[in-house]
Amino acid sequence: MFSKVNIDIIDKLRSIAGDEYVLTDSDSLEGFSRDETEDLEFLPEVVVKPYGSCQVSEILKLASERKIPVTPRGGGTGLSGGALPVFGGICLSMSRFNKILEIDERNFQAVCEPGVITQVFQEELEKRGLFYPPDPASRGSCYLGGNLAECSGGPRAVKYGVTKDYVLGLEVVLPTGEIINTGARVLKNVTGYNLTQLIIGSEGTLGVITKIFFRLISLPKFRKVLLAAFKTLEDATDATTAIFQGGVVPSAIEFMEKSAVKAAEARQNKKFPNSDAEAHLLIEIDGNSSEQIDSDINRVAEILESFNVHDAVLAEDEGKVADVWSLRRGIGEAVKSISAYKEEDTVVPRANMTQLVKGVKKISEKYGITSICYGHAGDGNIHVNILKDKLDDISWEQNLDKAIREIFELTVSLGGTISGEHGIGYSQKNYLPIAISDAEINLMRKIKKVFDPSGILNPGKIFPD
Repeated sequence: MFSKVNIDIIDKLRSIAGDEYVLTDSDSLEGFSRDETEDLEFLPEVVVKPYGSCQVSEILKLASERKIPVTPRGGGTGLSGGALPVFGGICLSMSRFNKILEIDERNFQAVCEPGVITQVFQEELEKRGLFYPPDPASRGSCYLGGNLAECSGGPRAVKYGVTKDYVLGLEVVLPTGEIINTGARVLKNVTGYNLTQLIIGSEGTLGVITKIFFRLISLPKFRKVLLAAFKTLEDATDATTAIFQGGVVPSAIEFMEKSAVKAAEARQNKKFPNSDAEAHLLIEIDGNSSEQIDSDINRVAEILESFNVHDAVLAEDEGKVADVWSLRRGIGEAVKSISAYKEEDTVVPRANMTQLVKGVKKISEKYGITSICYGHAGDGNIHVNILKDKLDDISWEQNLDKAIREIFELTVSLGGTISGEHGIGYSQKNYLPIAISDAEINLMRKIKKVFDPSGILNPGKIFPD
């Protein structure tokens, strides 16, 4: 299907990007063979670090002509294998695209290259009183381009939306080498099809983003966090819906069951409040009026009393707020360290979370596996971590796929879908038919073909085998 990378191709890549930015040594190839997706590993044949849309264009033209697969690569923090070179070929690292090109304070806009680290961008904006809300757990190392590829969300999506809600336009290199510009630096735009939103969330399969035009908002002046402990999982998930029904829209509501909190404690070697409770909600309220925040906090506290809340701890200053958030942000790495695992990114309508979590526990018991649930309760996005733990190897191999399928079928039956923010990528592609119809998948395949007639850009992703 694809051609191999030979010395002629390598010489041509060096002439495009420069000798020092074309890597073929074993250590470099090994470093780009993995991301944060469990234990998957695929070696590229060559790693190229271009700079500028023209160099990317020349590389993609060459790859299209010679039928060589190209896998775009950001920070390598993905959780669905989306940046893994499953067919070898060229790994296209965007690490040199690391400049914030413009911050337009008058129009609340910014222009960035895709290799800018998300936290770096956010902190630079905060110095100017500006705010870019998407807040993935890997914000300290993930790239903005990867955030667009997966349409990242994070905790604050419940109030502020996800990545797609802050992108006005893009510069994109198509797999054929053509350079296009999508969208415009305006808030209203119905000039033709919305190619910007088609590219966002396409997981690097339709084009390579080389420039991003963002819209921004004002940075909220105040925020407080309430860490509430509950006697049951159901009380915590039910309370989430009640908070919104009570007229409060938090900037984040994060759900953590006891085993998730305990894992974070062990990993961080620190004690968190009420860690023996069955479940916790981390509830953040932000805004520009301290009086309104206090009013909302009091209202939330009143609502929680109806759901067997065991205790609630209020963090008001920045240090305490950061300390509480360290608990939540540390859970992912903590859970990974327990044993072999699979992380599923389920999302359902908020009011159906209780049914989802209860169902996950029943399925886990059925197959003798361990499950740890946590995630963004405010928008119904629950990360279901399935752990091998003490299960024997044979049972793990035999039951894992069955359990995942049942969890996804349950999720879809509750009006949800199988990925909220991690993407389909490589690891989830064969589960896609659970969530969408053959007609929809075939239409997506046709769109892919229009953008990428040679099929060279990030092949082996999204679509089932």
